[in-house]
Amino acid sequence: MRPREEQTTEARREAIRRLIRARTVATQEDLRSMLADQGFEVTQGTLSRDLARLGARRAPGTEGGTVYELPPEGSPAAPGLLEALDSLVRGIRDNGALVVVHTTPGAAPAVALALDQARLPEVLGTLAGDDTVFVAPMQAASASRLTRVLQGLLRKGRRS
Repeated sequence: MRPREEQTTEARREAIRRLIRARTVATQEDLRSMLADQGFEVTQGTLSRDLARLGARRAPGTEGGTVYELPPEGSPAAPGLLEALDSLVRGIRDNGALVVVHTTPGAAPAVALALDQARLPEVLGTLAGDDTVFVAPMQAASASRLTRVLQGLLRKGRRS
């Protein structure tokens, strides 16, 4: 990323932090609209990756439904842990219903735990073997979208 892009990305993520902490944000579309009002035009995929990197998760709202929340200030961000595990991931693929993360032998439990702890809004749950993690997307999230989010977090643009 070029320095200007990094500044723009950080400014956008800071705007996301402020919005989620100051307002009730129920959906990504609501957040996209709020960001647009502040001059940030983002795609759904970029917003999804930003939310994951910030450690945002869906939580029960006080008036029903769910809202986005961020981890407390200063708490370790699980997505950073995902990035640290990048070298253990060999590839990420999906079949339209389920995402499969291929890892080095013995690494699947660690990768699955990091995915669970990241509380990505697109992930329903994980199941780990020795070198394979099955990742079930939330009903509202597609497997292909989840694959793109994970590839972005784990910097695995290739599919194997």
